[in-house]
Amino acid sequence: MQFHTGRLIDHLHLRVADLEKSRAFYRAALGALGREITHEDENHFASDELFVDKADGYVSRVHLAFQTTGPEMIKAFYEAALAAGGTDNGAPGERNYHPGYYACFVLDPDGNNIEAVWHGPHERSAPSVVMTTPG
Repeated sequence: MQFHTGRLIDHLHLRVADLEKSRAFYRAALGALGREITHEDENHFASDELFVDKADGYVSRVHLAFQTTGPEMIKAFYEAALAAGGTDNGAPGERNYHPGYYACFVLDPDGNNIEAVWHGPHERSAPSVVMTTPG
């Protein structure tokens, strides 16, 4: 089994009210970013560092930002997320956080503030770090 890691976040765990509604939302929104659900069963789903399962009480409320490769991907994410049941929380556009910051914000079915962001032209040292577990 392989995992991609190497950034600040090891994993993010969302506890949701309706797992199937969230699964459909994230499948569409992540698909617009060229990502997919990498692990799933009847009790959870995951995409790389994101892990989602049904809350047994407390539903999480977080701000989560997905990286993109540019404004067109952000627009595709925004449209896919809204079509899959998300709520507008900030249309695609430049933000004044720093020069080149372009983003959109959508509330997922549980009210989590999901952002798609591009920080402007830049170079990565690597797309991710791959860890392979023995066996």
